[in-house]
Amino acid sequence: MKVLCILYDDPKDGMPKSYPLKDLPKLEKYPDGMSLPSPKGRDFIPGQLLGCISGELGLRKFLEDNGHEFIVTNSKDGEGCEADEHIIDADIVISQPFFPYYLTKERIEKAKNLKMAITAGIGSDHVDLQAAIENNVDVVEVTFCNSRSVAEHIVMMILSMVRDYHNQHNIVNQGGWNIADAVKRSYDVEGMNIGTVAAGRIGLDTLRKLKAFDVHLHYFDRHRLPSDVEKELNLKFHETVESLVRVCDVVTINCPLHPETENLFDKELISKMKKGAYIINTARGKICNREAIVEALESGHLSGYAGDVWFPQPAPNDHVWRTMPNHGMTPHTSGTSLSAQARYADGVREILECFFDKTPIRDQYLIVKDGKLAGMGAHSYTKGSSTSGFEEAKNYKKLN
Repeated sequence: MKVLCILYDDPKDGMPKSYPLKDLPKLEKYPDGMSLPSPKGRDFIPGQLLGCISGELGLRKFLEDNGHEFIVTNSKDGEGCEADEHIIDADIVISQPFFPYYLTKERIEKAKNLKMAITAGIGSDHVDLQAAIENNVDVVEVTFCNSRSVAEHIVMMILSMVRDYHNQHNIVNQGGWNIADAVKRSYDVEGMNIGTVAAGRIGLDTLRKLKAFDVHLHYFDRHRLPSDVEKELNLKFHETVESLVRVCDVVTINCPLHPETENLFDKELISKMKKGAYIINTARGKICNREAIVEALESGHLSGYAGDVWFPQPAPNDHVWRTMPNHGMTPHTSGTSLSAQARYADGVREILECFFDKTPIRDQYLIVKDGKLAGMGAHSYTKGSSTSGFEEAKNYKKLN
């Protein structure tokens, strides 16, 4: 079979010759008891770069030893890109959310041999799920592999924004020592109202991590949490997003992107937020209206916006979120720490082993199966597509 894999660029100065840590902590299970990915084999060293071109997710030896063709590329956008040339006869396509190959209806319909799309990570909105359903292409992802990585990133972003860390760090880098300038927008999070839009694996883990900061915790989700969890964390449940944003000083967005959540945080919803509130978005960029975020930051209605996600990805160099005031943007790195890469590389191999051996893939990994939403997909997604507008990604130019 032909396996097409789209990965992000290597480091500009080449692959590391050494790494800061010798090895990774040994984890046995996720918080809900689900076991970590368990492939039969592994051809990489955990803690090394795997998500880039030269890392190849540690898959080449396994695939080629078993007679499969393995194509790895970072050319994914614009007319004539390598991914489009190879998708035509590919049986399997692998892509990461951090550097997604937007598997649109047009691309799926041209890929006559395509049987499965694997997300090396979490979040399969870069795949037109409706087209996958209609063309009987299975969609799978490595559920939970980097959820806790993202939750850590969220806590980091909340503290960085509320304490105005970025400004203080810049003052030091510029040789300054004006403490008044450094603290004029800096607050404690203690006592604040912090809420999550969606309390799935990432949202709930974030709430658990934030409890230690003595804050008031809120959540909205279409699936209400068990009463014992609400009691444990002293959670306030909101039946609507509008109810939550009206009372929260910090709102963290942790829902998947699908037609019901696309453009959810538009000008109208943002206007209902507390003046001076912060938004933390590590879910998907398209959940927030680009222009509405900028306008709210410029007017002061929002005190800050920290996002790890953009649309499209990579974001064009002139994307307005790069230069808007009081932002804490990162280039979608929350779920691709070296720790997380080992888990999602293992998970991709586990999925491939099951596929080739014709054994069942874990139900938790399934998004689309046999022409319908399945597994985690049935729980988290709705039918339809959120890939429109992806073409703008071709405007990104690599910086030297």
